[in-house]
Parts: sequence; structure tokens; C-alpha cells
Amino acid sequence: MSGQSLTDRIAAAQHSMTGSAISKAVCKATTHEVSGPKKKHLDYLIHCTNELNVSIPHLADTLLERTASNSWIVVFKALITTHHLMMYGNERLMQYLASRNTLFNLNNFLDKAALQGYNMSTFIRRYSRYLNEKAMSYRLAAVDFTKMKRGADGVMRTMNTEKLIKTLPIIQTQLDALLDFQPNSNELTNGVINTAFMLLFKDSIRLFAAYNEGVINMLEKYFDMKKNQCKEALEIYKTFLNRMTKLSEFLKVAEVTSAPSSLLEALEQHLASLEGRKLKDLSTASRYEHIPKKLLRSAPPAS
Repeated sequence: MSGQSLTDRIAAAQHSMTGSAISKAVCKATTHEVSGPKKKHLDYLIHCTNELNVSIPHLADTLLERTASNSWIVVFKALITTHHLMMYGNERLMQYLASRNTLFNLNNFLDKAALQGYNMSTFIRRYSRYLNEKAMSYRLAAVDFTKMKRGADGVMRTMNTEKLIKTLPIIQTQLDALLDFQPNSNELTNGVINTAFMLLFKDSIRLFAAYNEGVINMLEKYFDMKKNQCKEALEIYKTFLNRMTKLSEFLKVAEVTSAPSSLLEALEQHLASLEGRKLKDLSTASRYEHIPKKLLRSAPPAS
């Protein structure tokens, strides 16, 4: 189905009659047309998030109501619109979404109307889980990892050890949810899923940049950590190596280079020495030599 359906037009007309400009814009952003939400509707909704007289709960609830549709197109576009506003709207919206006990409950969503509905429903379930996790990360850390200040004096590079060990697993969990979207190139078959994938692509780059800087900071602090902190840091680093591989697969590019196994061995030996196990002794200097210079450089800011 292409273009606005009769249902879309009736709903938009009803919102015009009741004077609900936000509801009308949400309706137009989430039509049955098999394409991403139109820029003019997204721009208007972004503008609304910056207006103090606009009710953020009303805007969020209107978007959530659209996910109750049986149409995969409407639901997918409602998720895309929400994600777009999370990325580019006023932080008030993210704060509200993170404060809710539940956000999207689409684990059992299935559009049986057509074969494409079956296929796209899988990605809707995955996408909704990622957006739930994105909101949960904000709730736990009080920051959007894709927007934080980066670089040598950035948030993750200057974070203390205790907070770093608590924060990195939160980033890992969000990144896991993103990578679980797992589309094949031959599954990016329409403008709706393509739009969602591009937003996820942008989040993945920015999220990994924060993740990478946090790991760099952790590695620099590793040999000064207490034994229990070393255990946690080592597990975080092992997970990081695995996520680098998954991210490379997600992006289908060779921009993320795996760290050499010699670094992992150095970290394991240091932890073993703290636990009193007999392993080859390494000087602090030689241990740091295992850390590749590339890892000790912060990731460039995302555009």
C-alpha cells in the first residue's frame, strides 16, 4: 500500500477538528505509506519538544498509542519517530521516557496480514527492545551515551574507577540490544526498515565511541586497581573484544580493529599475580607495552 490510507486521512481530519496539532503530526508521521516518516513532520515534533507549553507526556503517549496498531508500517514508523526524537529532540522527552515503568511492550507483535508483515514484525520486536534499553540506560546513568562529551577530557575518559566499572556494563547492555537488530543486506528492502537502520547505525557509532573511551580509561587504570576491581575489569574487557567483532559484522566495514590477544594475556597475568598464583612476572612498563597505541587514542567525535 502506498500513500496515506483512508484511515490515515480520517484520523488526521479528526485531530484537525479537535485542534490537537501534536496528534495530527504524529498521525502524519506514522501513516501506512511504506517509507520513513517525512522530515517536515519530524521537524515539527522536534520543535514541540523544545516548547515549554507542550505536554511531553501527551506527545509520548500519542506515539505509544500508535504502536497499538495492527499494521507493521504504523508501528515501525512510531518507533522510528520516537527514536528520532530521542536523538534530536529536547532532553525532556528522554527524561520522561526513562521515568516510565514500561515503554514499548511489543515482544509478541506480529502483523499477519501479509508475508512482509511477518518479516518486518521480527525487526519491530528487536527495535522496540533496543529503544526500551536506550531509555533504561538513561534511567540508570542519567546520561545519553550517544550525546556525552568525548575526547581526552570527556566523560568516559575522566570517570573514576568505581563509576567506570558500574557504567561500562550499562553501555554493553545497550550495545547488545542494538546489535541484536541483526539485519542482512537483503532484508533492508523498504524505506521504513532502512530509516530505522540508519538511526541505529548512527547510534552504534556514537555508542561505541563512548564505550571505547571508557575501556581506554579502564585499561589505563587497570594496574592500579584492587583485586576485585581487576576481576570485573577483565570481564568487561573480554566482553568488549566480543562486541568489537559483532559491531564489525553489523557495520559491514573493517573500521573496528580487534585488539591483540597479548593485551588480554597481560591483564589476566596481572589479575593472577594479585591472587597469588605463580605466573610469569611482568614489569609495569612491559605490561603497558601490550596496550596498542590505537586503543590509547580516543575515538574522534561523531558528526
